[in-house]
Amino acid sequence: MLQRIRAAPPRYWLVVIAVLFFAGFPTVISSFQAAQWANALILVIAIMGLNILVGYSGQLSLGHGAFMALGAYTSAILAHRYKMDYLLTVPIAGLLTGLVGFLFGVPALRLSALYLALATFALAVVTPSLIKRPVALTNGVNGIILLPPDPPQFAKDAFSAVTGTVMTSEQWTYYVTFAWALLLFWLAWNLVRHRSGRAMRALRDGEVAAAASGVNIAGYKMLAFGISALYAGIAGSLFGMSSGFVSPDSFPVGLSIQLLVGAVIGGLASIPGPLAGGIFAYFLPIESNQWVPAQTWIPTQIASTVEKAGPAVTYGAILILIMIFAPNGIVGLVTSGYERLRRRLRGAADRETGQAPPDPQTV
Repeated sequence: MLQRIRAAPPRYWLVVIAVLFFAGFPTVISSFQAAQWANALILVIAIMGLNILVGYSGQLSLGHGAFMALGAYTSAILAHRYKMDYLLTVPIAGLLTGLVGFLFGVPALRLSALYLALATFALAVVTPSLIKRPVALTNGVNGIILLPPDPPQFAKDAFSAVTGTVMTSEQWTYYVTFAWALLLFWLAWNLVRHRSGRAMRALRDGEVAAAASGVNIAGYKMLAFGISALYAGIAGSLFGMSSGFVSPDSFPVGLSIQLLVGAVIGGLASIPGPLAGGIFAYFLPIESNQWVPAQTWIPTQIASTVEKAGPAVTYGAILILIMIFAPNGIVGLVTSGYERLRRRLRGAADRETGQAPPDPQTV
C-alpha cells in the first residue's frame, strides 16, 4: 500500500495575523493612504469574484467592470434619488448584480471559451454608452455625486479611544470595505471547500468528465457567473462610497482588464491570490510611474521616456517578468518556495540524524 501524502492543515495563524494587520493599519497611516487602501480592497473583492469564475469554473470573462458599474449605479441611485442609507444599498446592489450575472450565464452556456471572452468584452465596451442613455435616472455623462459617509458615533468613540484622534470618512470607508472583504473571503473559502467548489473544479478540468460524474454543467456555470457578479456588484457599490462620485467614465474597458490581470498575477484557483493580485493591480501603476524617474542609476533618457509614456511601460515590463518567473502567480511562487525550503530543511534534519527520507513508493 502506497504511503498517503496528507495535505497541509490550514494555517489559521496566518489568517489571524493578516486580519489584525489590516484592522490596525488605518491607525498608523494618513486618511489619504487609508482611501488608497480602501480602493485596493475594493479591487480585491472584485478579483475574488472573478477568481471564482475563471480560476474555479474555467470560464473567462473580460467584462467584470460592467458588473461593477451596475452595482455602483444601483447604490448611487438608491442613495441619491431615494435617500436610502448607503450601507443598506450595498447588499441590494450585490444581489441585483448577482441576479443579472446569473441570467447572463444562460446565453453564455452556448458559447465556447473564446467567444465567451469576446461576449463579455463587448459587454464592457458598451456599458459606459448604455449608462449615458437614461439621463433622468443616471444623470448621463455628468454622473452622480455622493456625500462622503459619516462614521457612526460608536465607531468614532472606539477609534478615538485607540488612537486619540478623530475618525475621518476615509478611515470609516476603509473599515466598511475591510469588513465586506473579510465576509466575502470567508464565503469564498467555504464555497470552494464544499460540494459547489468541487463541482466547479471538475467543470474546469473537463466538462465531459464532470457530466459523467453527475455534475449539473448548466447550473454550476450559471451559479459561478452569478456569484462572481455578486462580488463585482458589491465592489462597485463600495467604489461609489469610496470615490463619492460615479460616472460612465469611472468604468472603462481597462478596468475589466485590470481585474483579470490581478486575478492571474495573484494566482488563479487560490483564496489568498486575489488579495495579492488586488494590491498589486492597484498600487503597481501608481508606484511604477514614480519609481523609475526617481532612480539615479537609470539613464536620463530612459527615465524621461518612461515618465512621458506613463506607468504602462514599467507596468508591462513587470508583468512580463512575473509571468516568466512566477507562471502560477505570486501565491504559487511563495507556495513553491516554501515547499522547497521545507524539503531542504527536512532533508538536512534527516542527514543529521542518519535517517534516509521516506520513499513514497515504498510500502
